[in-house]
Amino acid sequence: MEAQALQFFIACVTAAGFGIAIAAFGCGIGQGLGLRSAVEGIARNPESSGKVTVTLLIGLAMIESLCIYALVVALILIYAHPQAAAIAGLFAQ
Repeated sequence: MEAQALQFFIACVTAAGFGIAIAAFGCGIGQGLGLRSAVEGIARNPESSGKVTVTLLIGLAMIESLCIYALVVALILIYAHPQAAAIAGLFAQ
């Protein structure tokens, strides 16, 4: 049972690491594309910079929240799984 719990923990940590890496990559790409489009829009029409900036900041916050959700799921995978007590017992020895 203890070996299975440790293998499950290792799988959870690996999955959490890959999940955060993919989420950070996707959010970085999304934020970069959004910023590029906003800068292009402001360069074409400087009078609209206020509206574009507000919309950009709201959009960037929404994109960043997706990465934070991935972090929450990763932390749940690591710390709130059924074999947490068995794993804590392994490291206490």
